[in-house]
Amino acid sequence: MLELAGIIILGILAQWFAWKFKIPAILPLILIGLLVGPIAAEYLSEDGAKWIEPIWNGTKGLFPGDGLYYFVSLAISIILFEGGLTLKRSEIKNVGPVITKLITLGSAITFFGAGIIAHFIFNLSWEISFLFSGLIIVTGPTVITPILRNIPLKKDISTVLKWEGILIDPIGALVAVLVFEFISVGGGGGFTKIALMEFGKIVLFGTSFGFTFAHALAFAINKKFIPHYLLNVASLSVVLLVFILSENFAHESGLLAVVVMGMVLGNGKLKNIKELLYFKESLSILLISMLFILLSANINIDDLMLLYTWKTAALFAIVVFVIRPLAVFVSTRKSKLKLNEKLFISWVGPRGIVAAGIASLFGSKLLKQGVEGAEYITPLVFMIVLGTVLLNATTARFFAKMVGVFLKSSNAILFVGASNPARLIANYLKKKGKRVILIDSNKDFIEQAISDGLEAFKVDIYDDDLTDNIELNDVGYLIALTGSDTVNNFALNNFSKSFGEHGAYKIASSVENLEATELERKSFLSPNDDYINVSEAYRENPMIIEVKVENEIEYNNVLDVLSKVEKSIPLFVEKGEKIYLIPEFEKTNETKEGLTLPYLGMKLKG
Repeated sequence: MLELAGIIILGILAQWFAWKFKIPAILPLILIGLLVGPIAAEYLSEDGAKWIEPIWNGTKGLFPGDGLYYFVSLAISIILFEGGLTLKRSEIKNVGPVITKLITLGSAITFFGAGIIAHFIFNLSWEISFLFSGLIIVTGPTVITPILRNIPLKKDISTVLKWEGILIDPIGALVAVLVFEFISVGGGGGFTKIALMEFGKIVLFGTSFGFTFAHALAFAINKKFIPHYLLNVASLSVVLLVFILSENFAHESGLLAVVVMGMVLGNGKLKNIKELLYFKESLSILLISMLFILLSANINIDDLMLLYTWKTAALFAIVVFVIRPLAVFVSTRKSKLKLNEKLFISWVGPRGIVAAGIASLFGSKLLKQGVEGAEYITPLVFMIVLGTVLLNATTARFFAKMVGVFLKSSNAILFVGASNPARLIANYLKKKGKRVILIDSNKDFIEQAISDGLEAFKVDIYDDDLTDNIELNDVGYLIALTGSDTVNNFALNNFSKSFGEHGAYKIASSVENLEATELERKSFLSPNDDYINVSEAYRENPMIIEVKVENEIEYNNVLDVLSKVEKSIPLFVEKGEKIYLIPEFEKTNETKEGLTLPYLGMKLKG
């Protein structure tokens, strides 16, 4: 009981530690597992026993017989189902040719390159070598996001790395599953006709069960045959049912079935998809925390000693410094990415949780089958995972500065709200060369913004953690421009630190305009206007008009007039190529000569 409770407590502590210090959770989880497992047995325990023994050895252990193997199988099935839920067809279509090539052509280069290198360096069979290479295709958002969260990068670089991690997670897992199943049905006797038939059965039953049960579950949820309070646990039970059923019909088809099921549900018209995702994400965090401590603890010191050779360093160096850059440079050929941007993307390729988890599962299965070289799978993949995470976590920021992709100043502008006035203002700023992003929970507003050529995302700021979005790393201005005072205040209170490096502003309420102190007014987008005034100014004349002023007297006069004229809202101050929000300009030491004052609303006379 103490060991089981200890795994959960240590796992959640590792997750908190990773969040606090902005590192991938897999790093402390694996290190804790190695500490309480092989390291404790070899160096810390008086009787040579592990502090946590995952498998019953006659005197102690958490799982008897094949219990650990069954737990890992079920846990990985849930994790892969959650990964499948996040894979959207629309995202694959919209990510652009660079990311499409990275997850197809780049994956193929990694698969064949790493497989060939592993075969010749470690003298492994071709089957085992290509299983290893299939496993290390996967990067994953759980390792990419913490590494890049505090590195301000151009949007193009962040987007490529973010979407590569998200899209390649389930795709890489699927490749590894298929390679493993091909090895399993081959029985070590080569690619025979029977092996191909068995492989076909796995693909057939895996896809059939996944597709059928996904539609059945979606139908049951949408028709409300399942009460709301049972929604998450019922979905979990269906995932486990699909896994077990598929396994019974075709051995080793269960993982394929749950990945397909997740992908179908994630792309279907499921009303409660976000709620289901949150539950599965929380469950996955708990399972991952337990899984990696158990799997790391289950490694023996003899397994680690297999890696104590120059061959390990050679394999790691070739995978990281040759194969990854080759995959990136081939995939980004003829793209708009510059050489330094390609170099940074080549450098950042940490392997993730799914790779390590599936490696342990497949390694233990193949060892039970007596497949030659199977003992290398788990330690080799763990070596690649730990090595790449450590390398990228410690050097990514320095390397970004070294190759010149590190942004010295974050100048992008984030609008909370995508209403008509917000879109007009955003378009104006975009034409001035600014990167502008709009977020809103209103689907129609977001669709209109995208059709206007603006960068926009449907986001509920109460539910979605914007700080995890590495595509927003270059945001330095936050402007809350919604009709809800509550939303505007929430945005400033919660996101000013992350996105308001140069300033966080909001449209004030009518009450605030009357009662606010001078200090509070410094956060107002417009000194004397609320959302109603802005909307009326837009309806009166949906244009931004520019007024030239030559000196401070004219500047003050124009602002004074605009403050008194209804339906005319002062917005910015332009000086040369620089553009400021009015409250921001007041804080600078810029002289008030040769300025342009853009405003929204009626054209002033005279």
